[in-house]
This record gives sequence, C-alpha cells and structure tokens, in this order.
Amino acid sequence: MNLDEFLYKLHYETDQITPPDWEVNWEDAPLPYKLYEGLPVIQLDSALPVSLSQANKPTLADLSHFLSYSYRITQISQTFPTNDASKSWTTYRRFVPSGGALYPNELYLYVRLEDFPTGIYHYDAAHHRLVCLRKGNFDSYLKRALGERCDITSCFAAVFISTFFWKNFFKYNNFSYRLQSLDAGFLIGQMLEVGKRKGFETGVYYHFLDSAINHLLGLDECEESVYAVMPLSLAHNMKWFNPITDDMITSEQISNELKPLRHKHYVRSKEIRPYPMLINLNSACKLQSFSSIKVFSEDFKNEADGPVLKLPSSEPLSYPFHSACAKRYSPGLDFVLKPLTINTLASLLKETVETSSYRNDLAQGMESLTSRIAMRFTTNSVDGLQNGMYELDRYSFQLKQLKLGDFRTALQDGLLSDFVNMPQIPLSFNISGRNDHYRKMFGYRGHRIQHMEVGILSHKLLIVASALNMNGHPILGFDVPWYNEIFNLQQSGRTSLLQIPIGYYRTHPRLQGRLHS
Repeated sequence: MNLDEFLYKLHYETDQITPPDWEVNWEDAPLPYKLYEGLPVIQLDSALPVSLSQANKPTLADLSHFLSYSYRITQISQTFPTNDASKSWTTYRRFVPSGGALYPNELYLYVRLEDFPTGIYHYDAAHHRLVCLRKGNFDSYLKRALGERCDITSCFAAVFISTFFWKNFFKYNNFSYRLQSLDAGFLIGQMLEVGKRKGFETGVYYHFLDSAINHLLGLDECEESVYAVMPLSLAHNMKWFNPITDDMITSEQISNELKPLRHKHYVRSKEIRPYPMLINLNSACKLQSFSSIKVFSEDFKNEADGPVLKLPSSEPLSYPFHSACAKRYSPGLDFVLKPLTINTLASLLKETVETSSYRNDLAQGMESLTSRIAMRFTTNSVDGLQNGMYELDRYSFQLKQLKLGDFRTALQDGLLSDFVNMPQIPLSFNISGRNDHYRKMFGYRGHRIQHMEVGILSHKLLIVASALNMNGHPILGFDVPWYNEIFNLQQSGRTSLLQIPIGYYRTHPRLQGRLHS
C-alpha cells in the first residue's frame, strides 16, 4: 500500500488499514511513559500549585509548575465495569486528553536557566523529574536546526514534543497515526494555556530538520520522532520567525557535530510488533532542508448560507484553571441531558474562538486557528435556540443557521461503536479542515500538522466546557463520509477531522485519587 492510499484509507476506510486478525495483547502493553535507565536526574517541585503565578525571572520551580500542569501524571483511577474485581482496570491520567489514555507523546527540553546545568533533558512524567541526556550549550545547533528563525539565546527553555510510535500502535495498529498527531495537538494546546498563565512567550515550530533534532535528543527514528518544537521565553520583544539565511543546510551537516547517544530506556513490552507504514510516513514527512518551506496564506472563508442569529453578549470568562483541568475528562456513556442556556453557549463559543490565536511558523504570526480549522455544531435542548445545525462567523460573532432539525439519531448512526450516548448531548461539534490535508503546501507533513492544529483548537473547547461545568468527548471513531454529508462539507472542499459531543454528565463509577500534594 503506497502512502497516498494509506492516508485515504486512514481517513475514509479505517477498517482497511487494520488486519482483520489484529488482537491487542494487554498483558504485553507498553508503559504509558518512557523510563530512562542509569542517568542523572534532577527532582522537580512535588507540589502542584492551585494557582499559577507569572514569572519575573524563570526558575526551576517555574519550569516544574509548567510541566506539572502540562503533562505530569496527576490522577490514578480504577474502574470496575462489573462486580468482578478481577476485570477492573487502572488508568494513570494527566490533565490532557489522550486516545485510550495511552499518551503516546513524550516531552524533552533544552534548559538554559541560571544556576542550572544547561543541556538536554527528558521529562520523566512518572516521577516528575528531569533526566539529563546531554550536558552543554546547544544554542547554535538548535538555532540552525530551526532554520536560524528563532533567537534561542532569548529563551530559557525549548520543549520538544515527540511521538513514541509503539505506545498506542500496540492497541490501535495503523489507526494510531491519526491519534498520535491529535494527542500532540492536545498537549501543545495545554502548554500554550499554561504558558500564558505563567507569563511565558511561546511559539510553535512545525518545520525543523527532523533528523538533526532527533539526533540531538538521542532518539531512534524507527521508534520515536519529534513532531513540534516550542521555545519558552520571557522576552516580549523577541523575534520569532526571522527570514531563513541558509535554506540548504541539512540535518547531516549539523548532526555530524555531535556524537550519537546510546542511552537505555524501559518499555515493558517483550514483543514490539512492526509498524512499517508509520515508519515510512514519518520518513516521508521529514524535512531535508528549508528550501521547501512555504508560508500559509489561504484563509478559510465562511461561505455557508442561512439566516444569521445574533448571540447574546458575554463577558470574558474568568475561571480557576486548576479546577477546569482537574474536572476535565471524557464522559463516554455518562452524559446526562440537561437544558443548556444560549448564554452558556455564547460563553463557550466566544472564549474558544477569542483565545484560539497562537504564535506559529505556518503563517508566521498570531493568526487564529479558526482561519484554518472550522467548527459546525448541532444543538438539542438549548434554551433560546431552535434545534438544528449552526456555524459561527468568527468575525461578526454571529451564528449562521444551516438547517433545522434533530440530528442526534443520524450522529449516533455514524459512530463506529456506541461509546457515547448522543441523545443525551445538547451540543455536538464537528471539527473540519481542508480535505487535501495541506499536501500541496507541506507534503505528507501537512497531515500531521493539520491534526495537531485540530488538537489545539479542540483542547481550547474542552477546557472552556470544563470551566462551564460540562465536559466533552473527542471522537475519531465515526464514518467520515456520513458525517461529511450531515454537515454539508463536500462543497467547500473540507472533511470531518474530529467530533466532540459536549454536555453535562454524571460521575463515573470509579475509584480515583490524586498523585500530588
């Protein structure tokens, strides 16, 4: 199967990319976190502060709190589906959503703090500590690996978001390719939110010399690869996306400056089954030089016809971030239908859209995510709004009424399995994007970039829903052509990328406890 055929089936014919005899070996499941062996560690602050204070001068405590809120294991939950305790399962949860709570992403950091050993570190989420992989100053190396576009000397750290392929391939087989990019987007979205509350200046680089970055971190590219880089700074006037001065520099030229790393890490799985399509796609995504980088210029046009409805005005939402993070989870079958007011809907939409801008190297600025990723949604039992399908005009902050009716049965019929109860859900958001997945602009790399951006926007929606005492359940397991038809996406050249039902819920029957003070 060639890569184009694989990506098509990955999106539209998911049953064709997983072997019919595929069975998940839960007894040989990998750990949901990476553990390095025999390396020096630096323990981070064990406390998880209820509120995040802005940093005047970055310290290790600031970095510790940033990582705690971003990707630390914060809860352990044990679920009992029946009266048979032997059939219970335990999950180690973090503040960000992840398909199957498998967390395929890992975090690495280049740290440049005063009174702290400068170097490359892995974030050990299980023990909330930094594991030293390389000591030394790598300003010049990293600057060139990013195309000399970022002033690394003005940053106190840079975060590398990687994907460890086996961590969710063992369960989802080739379908894990979509999940991995989406999970990386959820994680980036959380880090952007945490960074904002810490007063950090952040930017996301999707384009970099992959092999040079992976070599710096000591990653085996057949096992793990970096998907995005996020520098952290307190310099408000820092220039983030300078013009490329040498677009012909290659990963090989840079990598030759550093010896390869041979650190050992523990996976737990005794048998790691092959995943050639993921390796081939990752290889096809790799940037060989910066000569092919293009600036994203196309703006999504809201061309839907229909009556325009004005939403009630709402003040900027103020909420305890810690509480919203702690309460966020995917309710599944635990949704409970309760009336939703149009004022609550207005707050949800306004807060999501108005905070969806972030600094990135696609358009080289602070463009809104909604210029590339669109949201349409269906309603049921929203006081002050007829049941139907709507789209928000992000410029006028008005709703366009696409069609009226109750879409709950159609949405339920389009699910590949009944893991949510659509009749109990007042809002169901369809997140869509260009159906070519940016292939002409970014090649195969465009697919994973698009899904990461879907994850970032969806995370905004989920956090705001949690702050409003609701929750959402991200869904990839749906019939894409069916949903494209429901939401009238074909004529605009767009396709469904994620579905997020949002509503009120009841407490799930499980034992749960926090893993921090």
